[in-house]
Amino acid sequence: MKAGIHPDYRDVVFFDVTSDFKILTRSTLAAGAKETVKWEDGNEYPLVKIEISSASHPFYTGKHKVMDTSGRIDKFQRRYAR
Repeated sequence: MKAGIHPDYRDVVFFDVTSDFKILTRSTLAAGAKETVKWEDGNEYPLVKIEISSASHPFYTGKHKVMDTSGRIDKFQRRYAR
């Protein structure tokens, strides 16, 4: 690896503002974080606010719905049913 061309990869806290969910992980986004937060272990980490995570995404929360307003799924199943 060349020295000096890779971004800093370190611990950062991602905060989902829609569900108040926080996760400590490693990322290169820590350099752009303007805020810090004290984590459960007593250390301060950069805070990156996000709008959606696994705690608020409809697919992961089980609230995902298939919108079938014109019966397209039924038409497809009838056409290709054997």
